[in-house]
Amino acid sequence: MMSSAAHFLPTSQAVFNPVGGSSDDVCPPPFDQATCLANLQKAGDIPIADVLASPPQQITAPLALEAADSSFTGIDFVPDAFVIGPVQPGAALYSLEGDFGFSAPNATAPAPEVGHEVKLINFNQVAGSPLALRFQNFARNSTGDQAFVTNINGFNRPTNIRFGPDGCAYVVDYGAVRDLGSDSHFVGAANGPLVQIPGTGVIWKICPM
Repeated sequence: MMSSAAHFLPTSQAVFNPVGGSSDDVCPPPFDQATCLANLQKAGDIPIADVLASPPQQITAPLALEAADSSFTGIDFVPDAFVIGPVQPGAALYSLEGDFGFSAPNATAPAPEVGHEVKLINFNQVAGSPLALRFQNFARNSTGDQAFVTNINGFNRPTNIRFGPDGCAYVVDYGAVRDLGSDSHFVGAANGPLVQIPGTGVIWKICPM
C-alpha cells in the first residue's frame, strides 16, 4: 500500500530509488557508482520501502510541484504597493534555497538549474472560476546557479522572504557554503561540506520601481 505521494506517484515506486553520491556513508571514497548502488541495496535502501504501512487518510496531490533539490523555504503575500508589472493583486513571492551539490543538476543545459532564487505565484483573478496558480521567475542570478560558484554578486541560499512596512520585499540569504559539487566548492579534508563561509550572508531588499 502506498504511504505517500510525490509528483503524483506513490513514493515506493522505483523511480524514487536512491542512486547515491560521494557524500553517502555507504559510498566511501574513491567513489564508484556501481559499488555505491550495490551498497545501497545491501543496506536495504533499494528497493525503496513505504513510509507508512497504512496511510491515515487518502493521499491527495499537492497544488504545485517544484524541481528536485530546490528547497522551498519562505513565502509572503505581496502588499498593494508591490503590485506592478507581472505582480498581480493577491500574489505571493517565495524563496528557493537550491541544492547542495550532492545530486545531479535538476535541469539540463542550456536550461538553468531551479533554485537559488525568488519566484512569483499569481492566482486566478476570474471570479467564480476554479483556483489556478501561475508560477514564474521573479529574481534570480543570470547564471542560474548560486553566486559563489560563478563568482558574481547575487543569491546564494535565500532562506526566507518577508515584506516590510515600506512595501519592499526583504530576502534573507544564508550565504555561501562549501558543498560537494563537481566545481569543488571546498578543498581539503579539514574543510568539510555544508560549512557556511563567514561574511557571505546578506539581506536583499527588492522594491517596486
